[in-house]
Amino acid sequence: MASSPPSDLPLHYDEFSLFAENAQEYGIEWRGSPAVRREAIPVDQDGRRVSALIWGNTDPEIVFIHGGAQNAHTWDTVALALDRSMVALDLPGHGHSDHRLGDPFSPNENAEDIAVAIRELAPQAQLVVGMSLGGLTALALSRVAPEVVRSLLLVDVTPGVDRDKAAPIAAFIAGPESFSSFDEILARTIEFNPTRSESSLRRGVLHNAVERDGEWVWRYQRPRLIEAAVSLDSTQAGSTIDFSNLWDDLGALRVPLTLARGLAAGSVVDDSDQNEVLLRQPEARIELFPGAGHSIQGDQPIELAALIDSLLE
Repeated sequence: MASSPPSDLPLHYDEFSLFAENAQEYGIEWRGSPAVRREAIPVDQDGRRVSALIWGNTDPEIVFIHGGAQNAHTWDTVALALDRSMVALDLPGHGHSDHRLGDPFSPNENAEDIAVAIRELAPQAQLVVGMSLGGLTALALSRVAPEVVRSLLLVDVTPGVDRDKAAPIAAFIAGPESFSSFDEILARTIEFNPTRSESSLRRGVLHNAVERDGEWVWRYQRPRLIEAAVSLDSTQAGSTIDFSNLWDDLGALRVPLTLARGLAAGSVVDDSDQNEVLLRQPEARIELFPGAGHSIQGDQPIELAALIDSLLE
């Protein structure tokens, strides 16, 4: 049987209570609390579940897949700016999704679970948006379940990501297992995210960490992510994760492809990656975000929402 994520945050935490703060910080008109609910979908015979935030009351137009060590709430500001019906998924071992006991956090394994959830929650979605590990998962999804990928937006990731490019991410994930206070875990998050406001990072930690036995720990399945980070270089002997097949998946796409690339420190996409995308998909749309690093949805959520809007016109 799958294990459950850490117990819920203290009772004063309400995952739906921070949207007004999101909107105020980014100048989004506040129309009152949005229609958002959480659902969990069984994805295997043992009942292991993938959890998701469902935005809106009509058929979802968009599916969002977050990056490693994140969760569905990373898209909150983008979702508020869009004001569309959408689904934001928690990857296996992240957020409110059940932890996976045996498999690595590779895009191929993730895609099998995500396909089940999308078929149930958003079978007619017109756009899949995947960031970092979520973007690689979306590429694998295009092979595993091509019928649910009608258009694809990769947010600062290509199959060219390797250990060197992802070194800051791996360093963050491989940090302390626990923290003595909320201020301590927030301080570490601020240290590794210099382009983000403290208020946005505070919300992020509230969504992504839990107080347990007097200490703060991350919600995500940390040991499995460390294993994935160590294995990022697919040329390394004994590596458990190999991204090379995902270039073939990208080349095999027969749907519109857009790459959103951050140009600030922290981006894991370089010129050679962008050129490879265009070599394999000459009609791909490339959008550059000079003021954003790897987490474009955190650094420039309004600009990213505008891009997404344009892809759905």
